[in-house]
Amino acid sequence: MPLALTTLRRRAKALHRNLRGAAMAARAVASTDHPLLAHIIPIRRCNLACTYCNEFDDFSMPVLTEEMFRRIDKLGALGTAVVTISGGEPLLHPELDDVIRRIRTNGMIAGLITNGYLLVAERIKRLNRAGLEWLQISIDNVNPDEVSKKSLKVLDRKLQLLAEHADFHVNINSVVGSGISNPQDALTIGKRALELGFTSTIGIIHDGSGQVQPLNDEERRVYDEMKSWEKSSFTRINAFQDNIAEGLPNDWRCRAGARYLYICEDGLVHYCSQQRGYPGVALATYTREDMRREYLTEKGCAPHCTVSCVHQVSIFDSWRAPQHPAPALQAATSGELVQIK
Repeated sequence: MPLALTTLRRRAKALHRNLRGAAMAARAVASTDHPLLAHIIPIRRCNLACTYCNEFDDFSMPVLTEEMFRRIDKLGALGTAVVTISGGEPLLHPELDDVIRRIRTNGMIAGLITNGYLLVAERIKRLNRAGLEWLQISIDNVNPDEVSKKSLKVLDRKLQLLAEHADFHVNINSVVGSGISNPQDALTIGKRALELGFTSTIGIIHDGSGQVQPLNDEERRVYDEMKSWEKSSFTRINAFQDNIAEGLPNDWRCRAGARYLYICEDGLVHYCSQQRGYPGVALATYTREDMRREYLTEKGCAPHCTVSCVHQVSIFDSWRAPQHPAPALQAATSGELVQIK
């Protein structure tokens, strides 16, 4: 297809995405009775083993496609606005395209978080045809090391393929913090993302136990410079990270379990990837009453939370409905990682 037509098609799709996003944002302000974002896991297995990550294994089988359809249909029935597919590595699921189509059939925005290793031109085109609307790759360093193999040196060709073929929005997230030996790498990664026409964000990485340490002077310089590059949009609502960078708590109302749902490979609803086990209710039986309860439940782990997506969706309700503590969740008040049994 000629370059001019390709550009026109991409702009039309971007306009459509933005209009849908604006409509969903308006609905989010008008009503608190539906999830704004759900992360769903179609496979826990990953082809990498980053040392800071606790969200993968090297043996799990994919969730059956029919079961994924039932979970997505339930999210649709709950009125969910956006469904992001994560993992593990979701591209390892053999029927991922059908899962994406099911999200779109339910009228929800479809997103994907991947390490990018399995992307080739034809795979990207299949994602286009399935109706994927946005994709994020986190790149941790320029050259692979013992902490992470998600490196610009390895993935740059994949980024070029995305620039050539993707009709969906692409965001490249780079990180500073625990285990990242060269914080300047984030600047190199961010600049490369912008050169290719993508958006770029910066995150503060936690260690293998889900904890985060204050940034040192060099890390903070890199963090501040990259934040100055970020374009204004909902996914760049991340002022909460300024306190995290200083090792300070945030005073906010976490709406996990209500506005944000994390659905693990077993089909259970959790607060997030770092607090698995609460509420630990099967999505199949999750109700609006469950969401209303969790909407008002204060989470003890919230002050030092680093999970950006939960912060972002909770902003819609930061001004209303004060929360109260739940005695049954005392195990979560320490902020320690809770694993699924």
